[in-house]
Amino acid sequence: MIFKRKQGAAGLDAAVSELEQGVAARDGARTERAFTATINALQTAKDDERVLAGPRLAALIPAFPPTGPRPLLAMAAGFCVESGADPAACADPIFSGVRQDLVDAMEFARRWTAADGAEDELPEPDKEIVDDAFLARLGGDEYEATRLALAWCSVEEWQPPALAVLCRSAEMRRRYASVILPACRELAALERHDLKCLAYALAVLDDEPLVVLHRPTGTGFEVRIGGIGDNFQLHTLLAHVLVGGGHVPGTAPSAESVRLATEPGPARGRSEIVATGAFELLAPDGERIWNEGLPDDIPVVEGRRLLVLDEPVYQRTWNADRFFPLLPGRAELTRVLSADDARTWFARTSSGAGTSRTS
Repeated sequence: MIFKRKQGAAGLDAAVSELEQGVAARDGARTERAFTATINALQTAKDDERVLAGPRLAALIPAFPPTGPRPLLAMAAGFCVESGADPAACADPIFSGVRQDLVDAMEFARRWTAADGAEDELPEPDKEIVDDAFLARLGGDEYEATRLALAWCSVEEWQPPALAVLCRSAEMRRRYASVILPACRELAALERHDLKCLAYALAVLDDEPLVVLHRPTGTGFEVRIGGIGDNFQLHTLLAHVLVGGGHVPGTAPSAESVRLATEPGPARGRSEIVATGAFELLAPDGERIWNEGLPDDIPVVEGRRLLVLDEPVYQRTWNADRFFPLLPGRAELTRVLSADDARTWFARTSSGAGTSRTS
């Protein structure tokens, strides 16, 4: 939850109306007071009040200056989404802010490393260290330097509202992934920001066809997946469908681990349920697909994601809780490949062919 509940705040509708009026009048002092009142009111408001307030708060995000508390306003809108506000109605302003701060943070990094031929490391994203000398290193006018520095320091603050939207709407994931995910991964590669949750949510596949080849038996399957947050969850569901369904040998996952991966209701707290790996997950070229990775890591071959399953090199276990509590995973066997079709797909892998099942 983005905010915790408090007692004694003013009415949310009145506070948001005052905030809207302060912004429209360009009255900084009035806006600041109304903003504080709105944040306080959110924490004691009822869910139906937050449902109405969410889109109104999101609509104000572009009106706040980049050097102002835009991420906190986005968090307020995201808190309303957590309470039932329409994620689609809140999404555009939130993700416009996310994208702009990602772009500005990358520009900060470019300028910082280019300054005076300096080779020292990028700074930690800490607003406390932003001073005149810090800004002067970036060049340009002071306002622009401040904007870039604050983007560098606050970009992680956009994750909670973005996740509030992404974890509640497959449509929003599809709409924003191509725009936001590359910039998110580019910044994360600098290893100064923890953007794993945002990147994973943007990369979730929905209603995705997957060709799965089981090398020890030479068999193949078409599986349709969706809502899976990481490959631990995918591994469990493939074992459930293929081993539990009697299609390949092995030990099926426990009913509890499958329930944790698939139940529609959000997971509550952390369980002690342990899942056990049934396979080695491999790319068509034989490279390992890590459980810690994503279904999006599975390569596309001839228009389909192609995954090879092999005998596990050693026994792996992991906590069975899913990465995103709000996202129930889905894996449905849609077709068992014929022997000819399986051989055709195996021919596209490094092994060339599976081991034929003996009769």
